[in-house]
Amino acid sequence: MKPTSKQPATHADELHWFGWTDIGRVRKNNEDSFLGLRFDAQEVHRLGKFGDASLAQHAFTFAVCDGMGGAKAGEFASNIAVEKITTLLPRSFKAAAAGPDAGFADVLAELYEQVHRALSYLGRSYDECHGMQTTMSLAWFTPGWMYFGHVGDTRIYQLAKARNELLQLTEDDTHVAWLLRQGKLKDYEARTHPRRNVLQKALGGENQFVDPQVGAVECGRGDQFLLCSDGLTEGLYEHQIVDLLRTKSKDFNPAQALVESSVKNDGRDNTTALVIQIC
Repeated sequence: MKPTSKQPATHADELHWFGWTDIGRVRKNNEDSFLGLRFDAQEVHRLGKFGDASLAQHAFTFAVCDGMGGAKAGEFASNIAVEKITTLLPRSFKAAAAGPDAGFADVLAELYEQVHRALSYLGRSYDECHGMQTTMSLAWFTPGWMYFGHVGDTRIYQLAKARNELLQLTEDDTHVAWLLRQGKLKDYEARTHPRRNVLQKALGGENQFVDPQVGAVECGRGDQFLLCSDGLTEGLYEHQIVDLLRTKSKDFNPAQALVESSVKNDGRDNTTALVIQIC
């Protein structure tokens, strides 16, 4: 997906973010990881689970990863991915500041390639890491734009101020999702298909090549973005997600509400949500 050539709409400079994760009701460990970073060309700061800040001087990145592998390997894989983001992406701040035509796709492709190489090397080198993989969905915010990268079945959604429906920006890397996009399955059939969580593409493991989906969308005041693991969408339909994102009350944490509602309804998998609001 390429950014449009028109000039971005008037944008706000404030981001509010909320993150939450839950092990679920079945799994013994949490293989999901999430990350928030504030960075410029000189320094990088890890963000807390929730907060707010200005986009005027810094770029922001948020990511959700869902690891896979025996024992603790999946948990290890998702943690490695977020650490690689922390070290590699800040180097690209100047390119991001130049706008959407400054090669963001190359930056993100290189980031995904390096995460893939690191996981593949460890998988070959240590028995306990054999076969470890992770999904990775990443949103990179600069004034007026959100750049994104994606591999796997974690997702990035946009809920624009003017719309009352979610736009799924990423495409799940599963055969079942491909069948759905081709019109060969109905939505309810895809949600209950026994192979709906079988990935065709992930970082690490036996995957030889990395071909992330990358794109850019304009964003402005009132827009919300959701990054989530597949555990969240197992327990919630999109209209339920919209209802929770539209909830307005003091001290309301939309990520926590989304995760807790999903786990209550399903809870078979680890469940993670990151909500980013432009205010």
